[in-house]
Amino acid sequence: MPTALALSPHLDDAAFSCGGLLHALGRAGWEVATVTVFTGSVANPTGFALACQTDKGLGPEVDYMDLRRAEDAAAIRALGLAAPRHWPFREAPHRGYASAPELFEDVREEDEIVPDLIRAIRAVLSETAPDLILAPQAIGGHVDHVQVVRALDAAEPTAPILWWRDFPYTVRDQSPKEPLRARFAALPEAEVRFGAEGQEAKAEACAAYATQLGFQFGGREGLARRLEQEGGRERFRRQGALPESLGRLVADAG
Repeated sequence: MPTALALSPHLDDAAFSCGGLLHALGRAGWEVATVTVFTGSVANPTGFALACQTDKGLGPEVDYMDLRRAEDAAAIRALGLAAPRHWPFREAPHRGYASAPELFEDVREEDEIVPDLIRAIRAVLSETAPDLILAPQAIGGHVDHVQVVRALDAAEPTAPILWWRDFPYTVRDQSPKEPLRARFAALPEAEVRFGAEGQEAKAEACAAYATQLGFQFGGREGLARRLEQEGGRERFRRQGALPESLGRLVADAG
């Protein structure tokens, strides 16, 4: 049974950006491991970190990340996959990024999370021996996404990688920030198309992230509109030769 490893910065990124492919892989008999990097709870958050939950109507007494981990578990179930893995690394607001604009600016010099991420990624690569890796391109420029790309590159995986386009950052602006554009520009584009069953599964998975829908899409109806506009298609940059068994799922774009 071939194995795919999806490396998601946040609790929603993989489902939002490649949920259709994840569902298709599971239906095709692949073992799919979903790992989210930044999911650690922080007791008594303050400042901007606290605002990231209170602006969503959640009081300071709520363990925001615990709630989000439960949402992710529901989302992954909707895709028909095994229970997700959640790593305890802290999100950027708990690592010194003190405002929303800072999340999309240059990585702070004192943000030294990458060495720890490299060790964790190498360990999961050794354990799962994936035949395919799925990971973000960091479109939109979120520092957590950038750090995951840097760490995955430094971990030197040997498996082929499909680097996903980070939805919904890809649709927020006509020209979203792409701080790592040069890293991916030479890689061929690939795409996945999936029918009604896959679209329904992805929509259910994305809707499971209830705390994020208002902020990201203006509510569940906004999510449905955005997904409809995507038309059952997900796009990637391909690094390496894909397994032949993916021939029916992934096609070169062009």
